[in-house]
Amino acid sequence: MGFCIKALVSWPLAEPRTCSLDPPRPTAEPAAQSPMKLMALLLLVWHSALWTVQEATPLGPASSLPPSFLLQCLEQVRKIRADGAVLQERLCATYKLCHPEELVLLGHSLGITQAPLSSCSSQALEVVDCLHQLHSGLVLYQGLLQALAETSPEVASTLDLLHLDVADFAINIWQQMEDMGVAPTGKPTQGPMPTFTSAFQRRAGGVLVASNLQSFLEQAYRVLRYLAQP
Repeated sequence: MGFCIKALVSWPLAEPRTCSLDPPRPTAEPAAQSPMKLMALLLLVWHSALWTVQEATPLGPASSLPPSFLLQCLEQVRKIRADGAVLQERLCATYKLCHPEELVLLGHSLGITQAPLSSCSSQALEVVDCLHQLHSGLVLYQGLLQALAETSPEVASTLDLLHLDVADFAINIWQQMEDMGVAPTGKPTQGPMPTFTSAFQRRAGGVLVASNLQSFLEQAYRVLRYLAQP
């Protein structure tokens, strides 16, 4: 019994070919080449269909996170960034510590580090890993802000508010990881905190922590805004 295979890709032919149930007539080409040509045609069609499906599939993993959670996070980031800007302005106005880049070496000696967000980059975005890094970074800044609690009366209220907002943001991230079933078995520890031996070191540390926190939140804001896109 003969079979009629409908062509999926049009080949330039001199004459239109019709489908017939009669046995195929021999051609000038060797018989061994026909199966190979058919296989190549089918592979081409399969690859084209697979590529079309991949192109149509949304690349953004936004659907894995609730929109309400993402919008809340964006609002928390805006508030913390505003608090951090106030802290920087007051330290600059009161103590003339206006250039964090000039304090980088001091920051290294004090052990003030920048929290990484490599899993949140657009080139290697992994939602679960990004949430873990985001939470760990917020926990780190909680500890750093706590260590700066006695910097000066001029910034005490701003530091307290900033510490509270960062803690609330960390709790929000943790609850979302719990809802997704990806929360670690134990909450991350803050690790060793810097030891300040002078009022200047504490104030300079405040400038560095506020600057590092702003950079951290800028990265977080970009990825959260990306994930919140429809």
